[in-house]
Amino acid sequence: MKREYVDLSICKHAGPSCCTRRMEESYRAAVLRDTSQNIRSYSFELKYLISAHVAAFQDTFQSLITFSQNHLTSLFETTYSSLMSSISPHIVCLFTDLSRFLQGTGNVSVETAVHCFFDSLFPLVHTRIVNPGMAGSIGEDSSDANQLGDCLRMTRQDVNPFGPHPKVMADTLASALRAGRVLSLALGVGLDVMNITETAELSKECTRALVRMHYCSHCRGLTLIRACSGYCLNVMRGCLASLSELHNPWRQYVAVLQDLTHIVAGAHNLELALLGIRGQVEEAILYAQLHGPRLTATVDKVCGHSSNASSTTVRTFPSTSVTPPPVNSSQDVPGADKIGMLTRLHSSLPLKTSKSDRGRTLKKVAREFTGYISRYKSFFSILPEALCEGEMGVDELMCWSGDDVVKSYTSRVVGNGVRAQRQNPEVRVRGADPVLMDIKNKLELFNMEIQHIMPGVGHRESWDETGSGESSGECDDEDGCEGSGDSVASPTLTEADVSKKPVKVSFIDSPITQNKSSSDASFSMASFIIIILALGLHWSFI
Repeated sequence: MKREYVDLSICKHAGPSCCTRRMEESYRAAVLRDTSQNIRSYSFELKYLISAHVAAFQDTFQSLITFSQNHLTSLFETTYSSLMSSISPHIVCLFTDLSRFLQGTGNVSVETAVHCFFDSLFPLVHTRIVNPGMAGSIGEDSSDANQLGDCLRMTRQDVNPFGPHPKVMADTLASALRAGRVLSLALGVGLDVMNITETAELSKECTRALVRMHYCSHCRGLTLIRACSGYCLNVMRGCLASLSELHNPWRQYVAVLQDLTHIVAGAHNLELALLGIRGQVEEAILYAQLHGPRLTATVDKVCGHSSNASSTTVRTFPSTSVTPPPVNSSQDVPGADKIGMLTRLHSSLPLKTSKSDRGRTLKKVAREFTGYISRYKSFFSILPEALCEGEMGVDELMCWSGDDVVKSYTSRVVGNGVRAQRQNPEVRVRGADPVLMDIKNKLELFNMEIQHIMPGVGHRESWDETGSGESSGECDDEDGCEGSGDSVASPTLTEADVSKKPVKVSFIDSPITQNKSSSDASFSMASFIIIILALGLHWSFI
């Protein structure tokens, strides 16, 4: 039964009303709860998409790291077994640092990790391969052995026993892993944005407008009438004005994510770089063997310990080929039977076994992610429309305008953003939310820092139109499908773009230093060597 006119603060009406001040407060609490829940439900989809692919990318990266580590370990187990027990901790250290770098944790340098590994490898190669018997003659635990080992480690880069291979390996890994590291950090930034935006508070003016839109019709006994679409848009755009300010930096951020995923997986740079470690180490050791006399003479001058070896020791220097691994050595390397797939540069190394025995590859994870994330480029600008497309706003013969039942909403429908709300007839927006403006500034800063590190990222054509694979369904190059998307000449960054020297930034700590004048040449040589090694690995396991 309708009551007579009461002094309500929101649902004011000259006629009788079913509401009281206490009911208005209940409506206020209900509308805050329901609207916040609706916003979180839409945000959850995007947040889950990012968080799930953070885990997917890290799992895939770790699978590559583990495979490559086992691949290198098998080299020492089968070909240089005398070094295995001593080099094993240094192999673990190398790949631990590479894993940390990809995860974006800690101040890890790829180049430092690689050179430390070769520093530790040099004493072993010199005393057990180049000069077999030297280690026994001077004693493994003697002070002479320790002094020689320390000298060889400290002077390795000056003596250069491994030729160009350490630098080529370091430069190749640094360039390939940087995009993976930046992608991991970028996904973390996206999660931070979602965590903050989904908890954004609604203003008092917004709450009053929501009560008027949802419940003031109830005070007149009109429980089935719904808000006019234009009216709902004005209310929601006013409530979400500060969130809409994130549209431009967020759209740029999504473009950055798309570019990074294509750089990481598009040409299999990351896979080839990691799987090429074994070949680079093997070539480095072979280089030391082939230049044994010169190397020994240099060490005698620098460290003065080689002459202490027994004079009866006969130094033998092998031919240009090292001892080939046993025929069944590939069984010692998990997934070694898959290495031959590297000869097809448009296929990707299976990393995990799925129920259908079709392994999940880095390429598939990247293509899946870019296909999904592209749908959320305009998330913050279309959120008001998404909320109004539900039960809030519908076009019917009659609708609720906030004051009365009308045939159509006649007031002006404003656009998105804080500035546009000056003309909003339904919600008074006093200014931008400082919390959301802070996250907007951080997102803009992150996008700019990406440009310093990897110029051109985030400023490319839409990947959806250049073979992202979204329209190719489940068909992949590994399934025998031709032209599934990645073979299209897409506007990917060149290797030279990726290998540019980064600047010091606050968001992304990427401690890689490279010689800019030789980066293009070294990367080109590295790419050529890795392809040759991949082919060699293929034939060695046939």
